[in-house]
Amino acid sequence: MTQIKKLPDPEKVKLTVERLRASNQQLEAVTLALDELIGMVEADIRHSPLTAHRLGKYKRLLSEESVKE
Repeated sequence: MTQIKKLPDPEKVKLTVERLRASNQQLEAVTLALDELIGMVEADIRHSPLTAHRLGKYKRLLSEESVKE
């Protein structure tokens, strides 16, 4: 009725841990690369003429609304 649980093979555990660590390192490297890419895209957006135009338009709208009040 009560099953005796076996301990896993230590070699298999060691191999699994090594694989998990390697996978974790790969994921961290990909995350770092994506963070750098996001930073580059955000910098590009900030320096975009379209962004400057939209910010200017937004500021004009805000100043017009503050004059109305």
